[in-house]
Amino acid sequence: MIESSAAHRQQLLFAVLVTLGMTAAVGGALGFEHIGGYIPCALCLLQRDPYYYGIPLGILAILTSVLKLPAWMTRTLLVLVGILMLVGAGIGVYHAGAEWHFWEGPSTCATTAQGISSDVGDLLGDLDAKHAPSCTDAALRVLGLSFAGWNVIASLILAAIALRGAAKA
Repeated sequence: MIESSAAHRQQLLFAVLVTLGMTAAVGGALGFEHIGGYIPCALCLLQRDPYYYGIPLGILAILTSVLKLPAWMTRTLLVLVGILMLVGAGIGVYHAGAEWHFWEGPSTCATTAQGISSDVGDLLGDLDAKHAPSCTDAALRVLGLSFAGWNVIASLILAAIALRGAAKA
């Protein structure tokens, strides 16, 4: 009985960590878009999808643990989150490789330029503030890595947390 309670607490901890991590990662991406003015390319948007699917699964994992439902439910949800994060890492590797010109990127990388004004007077100001998306040119590099590169690292860490939590029961 004590072991079961400790297993639930550990699963809860891992579920909370991975869910907060996913929320922070996608929140950072949205911050760069809406505050920093970086318009995401098609691959950038695609890399967010595992987070958008993973966050609700993480919340469900938290709930199943808090409600002390069978451990297999929490474990299954954490495995699904882990798989989603591995998929996200794979997309990030593809994107980063295209940015480093290791391989060809997608033939088209068009997205809609959200937030650009239709007012001609504001158009030049918007063009200065917004950065055009490109799947093969990194918009910004921090410590030598682009957003795609950092997503690979974040996704792998989050996958490890989720899968470790799934193994704890």
